[in-house]
Amino acid sequence: MSRQRATAFVPGHVTAFFSAHPAARPAAAGSRGAGVTLTDGVTVRVSAGGETEAGDGGSGARTIDGESGTIGAVDDALAELGATGVDVAVETDLPIGAGFGVSGAATLGAALAANDLLDRGRSENELVRIAHEAEVARGTGLGDVVAQARGGVPIRVEPGAPGIGELDGIPATARVEYVTFGELSTEEVLGGDTTALSAAGEDALDRLRADPRLPTMMDAARAFAREADLLVPEVAAAVDAVDEAGGEAAMAMLGRTVFALGTGLSDAGYDPEVCRIDAAGARLTVDGQG
Repeated sequence: MSRQRATAFVPGHVTAFFSAHPAARPAAAGSRGAGVTLTDGVTVRVSAGGETEAGDGGSGARTIDGESGTIGAVDDALAELGATGVDVAVETDLPIGAGFGVSGAATLGAALAANDLLDRGRSENELVRIAHEAEVARGTGLGDVVAQARGGVPIRVEPGAPGIGELDGIPATARVEYVTFGELSTEEVLGGDTTALSAAGEDALDRLRADPRLPTMMDAARAFAREADLLVPEVAAAVDAVDEAGGEAAMAMLGRTVFALGTGLSDAGYDPEVCRIDAAGARLTVDGQG
């Protein structure tokens, strides 16, 4: 092993709308829908720990933003790669549990970096599958990983990991603003009755596939949040304020977060975080470079 560390960057992902599609096999489970990947994302650094060979049974150090902490799906993906002994440092400016796909990004980033560091010889699709299966099995996400691997404005046409699912996308770029009001439990929503939610998601997807443009996605997202009964008061007020200011905004699924295109939130009087649509998707990086 010639190097002691490998680094990956994975964009954040806000889901505009979705329908849930569980399955007995985690690789076949997932979601249909659409969303936006962000230049604000997650950096994962994987370093050689005390033991790095398959079957060592040990676990390396785990940190999240400099504090000791673990993400279950990350550990599961590393176990699949026989890489439990590595040290993993997850760093992000994105709020956790607020609809940005941080868990999925950390899991995919760990898989990419560990594969590179330990020369496991897995392809991109294999690594995306490993991360997707780990997320699904943990109940922390259904479609973030495949979207984050692609980048841009992904449309999840069919659910599942690479080789099973199908992706398309909106060919567009834009400034993105967002404001977060707190967490919303993905496990709680996905663990309940998703019948009405999925019906609303299917309607939204039909609209977008008939007219694959950003304004259509945002309009479909607003209708989805109302029909699925997921809209929380703070987000509803922000979406209305952006609309009154002449902008486009919607709720990020699943979180108490509103995201807007262009200067929508700024024009409405908010002080948002600002980034752009990420064109490249998940990738290995040199430290300090996204």
